[in-house]
Amino acid sequence: MKITLNNRQEEFKDFDKLTVQQLIEKMNFTFKFLVTKVNGKLIKKEEREKTFVHDGDEVAIIHLISGG
Repeated sequence: MKITLNNRQEEFKDFDKLTVQQLIEKMNFTFKFLVTKVNGKLIKKEEREKTFVHDGDEVAIIHLISGG
């Protein structure tokens, strides 16, 4: 499976689809606050386990940082 993740091409040879949550875990994104989008559609945290990423999808996983 080939996808675009945060504007970079990524290939997952052992998978033909992953959930958004599996992708987060596979890429070791450990930030507490993440915004996730698949093909421009916002994916809520509670939907990550049941939303699949397929070959050719465009995915954005962005961590939010606050500070002052």
